[in-house]
Amino acid sequence: QVQLAESGGGSVQAGGSLSLSCTYTNNPVFMAWFRQAPGKEREGVALINSYGGASVADSVKGRFTISKDNSKTTLYLRMNSLKPEDTAMYYCAARARGSWISDWKRMDEYNYWGQGTQVTVSK
Repeated sequence: QVQLAESGGGSVQAGGSLSLSCTYTNNPVFMAWFRQAPGKEREGVALINSYGGASVADSVKGRFTISKDNSKTTLYLRMNSLKPEDTAMYYCAARARGSWISDWKRMDEYNYWGQGTQVTVSK
């Protein structure tokens, strides 16, 4: 069983920065950030594996960074140069086991989800 809890969302002007945190239990093998804007499907933003290998979506590449501190059992998402289109509910996701993941952007690759934290970027 993995428990996830996000924090750090808020409101910021375009061009600003925010950092999201997600505390976890039982050290999942894969962890990711997803986001869902009103009226849109949930989309994968970034992935990190237990070795620290990371992937980010093209839409946030160069602006968002995913990282993890196992000593603090916390996953992070650093978001720079925020745009209004980054406005969404951001979710932390985890997959407890497995040695590989076929498509990290698919929601069904993960079996644990946090409750979400809202990020709002104004013009």
